[in-house]
Amino acid sequence: MLSKKIEAALNAQVQVEAMSSQAYLAMASWGENQGLSGTAAFLYKHSDEERLHMLKLVKFINERGGKAVIPALKQPSTSFKSITDIFKSLLFHETKVTQEINGVVDMCLKEKDYTTHNFMQWYVSEQIEEEALARTLIDKLNLIGNDKGGLYLFDRDLQGMSAAPAGMGHP
Repeated sequence: MLSKKIEAALNAQVQVEAMSSQAYLAMASWGENQGLSGTAAFLYKHSDEERLHMLKLVKFINERGGKAVIPALKQPSTSFKSITDIFKSLLFHETKVTQEINGVVDMCLKEKDYTTHNFMQWYVSEQIEEEALARTLIDKLNLIGNDKGGLYLFDRDLQGMSAAPAGMGHP
């Protein structure tokens, strides 16, 4: 049985994951409107993965005797200066998500809720991957600079990444 404190923290994380999904959906739409079909496909897939992260939390809360709350969401930002701006925003967002997850994990230890602590370890590992991927993509964009040919190849590479099945860490 979940304590009310842990239940509230997990429901707050549901909102974080839902907001992530919406933010990446807005980024995908921007990319599509810029003719960056690979970037858009990558971000649409990323948005779907964040929604799955949210659903995983919802089901866990309910299975543990809590009540999952589906949150109302604010509209995410829809205007970006560049593709590099998109991925810098993504990295900034992921580092904030990591902080939130670490807060839930810390609370689980303080509350001696080892079942939820164990469940949250999947999210801890996932965030390591998410941040590393965002940093790698930013590094590539910094190498490309303003080279249109490089941007074309980058976008094509993201299209290929989006066509690949989800990684082993994803539900």
